Amino acid sequence: MEGKGRVCVTGAGGYLGSWVVKDLLHKGYTVHGTVRDPCDEKKNGHLKKLENSSENLHIFKADLLDYQGLYNAVKGCTGVFHVACPVPGTRKVLDPEAEMLQPAIEGTVNILKACTNANVKKVVIVSSLATVMDNPNWPKDQPIDESCWSDVEFCRMFKNWYGVGKTIAENKAWDYAKNTGLNLVTVCPSVVIGPMLQSTLNASTSFLLEFMKDTKATVENRNLPYVYVQDTVDAIILAYEKPEAEGRYICSAFTISSKELVEKLKSMYPDYQYPTSFIEVEQLNSGKLNCKKLENLGLKFTPVDETLVNAVKNLEETGLLAVVHKHPDLAN
Repeated sequence: MEGKGRVCVTGAGGYLGSWVVKDLLHKGYTVHGTVRDPCDEKKNGHLKKLENSSENLHIFKADLLDYQGLYNAVKGCTGVFHVACPVPGTRKVLDPEAEMLQPAIEGTVNILKACTNANVKKVVIVSSLATVMDNPNWPKDQPIDESCWSDVEFCRMFKNWYGVGKTIAENKAWDYAKNTGLNLVTVCPSVVIGPMLQSTLNASTSFLLEFMKDTKATVENRNLPYVYVQDTVDAIILAYEKPEAEGRYICSAFTISSKELVEKLKSMYPDYQYPTSFIEVEQLNSGKLNCKKLENLGLKFTPVDETLVNAVKNLEETGLLAVVHKHPDLAN
């Protein structure tokens, strides 16, 4: 017996991938995890420390553009969680086609073809709210739901290469599923924040960190949607385990402006250095999201204060923020 079955997680060493692997191992799954370099202890060594990893975690070397490597990883698996995708973070994208678009689009097609050829029963793709939000034709004050798709040309115009890649990739995935009958579900998270398992700083955590380290005195006052990392993992696994799960699922707990977020963090953690001024910017929509579909599947979102407390506590514990006070005791 293999407990709950054998599944594969692409991008196993990344921020979200690590959490998915952690929870699957805890639940009794045998996990095949793909990473680009199994010998890179700095990026992937934390996976060996996870509960049940010595018995039930098998690491595979696989790049998104390496079909054979992906096939080797998914072979023998009942389900696949496609989490891997290039994220630009703070670095400048010099070659969008090679750095962002090709890995996102061809990588998704490769993993789906490998799943078909390996007789995988169900695939969950971690897409992004970037495939949903950037639609200039959506009614401005209407909450956005799963029927909304980002406009690829609109994303190109603003050089939002992440949005371009993820939107094309998810569209291709749905076309592939319709043509082949593959059982596919996609989850579209907003900005994922919370504790890190890996030692390297990921893009969404660095975004939160910037607000608390005085790296920018002036920031744009944008409404941004956020979701706690554990909620995101719960949504991804619910999408896999629930037979009734189908289609797309928006995964976002709360939307808050940069100014409101800074004010909230200052009230909870007054001793850090925060931006002092905010530039008002025009946004495409109100930022209101309809997440009832995911809630009806059984997900309960973590409140904003608890999300921030757990995220900041981890930043302090890892030394990315200096501990200057006691934590608000909201997690108990």
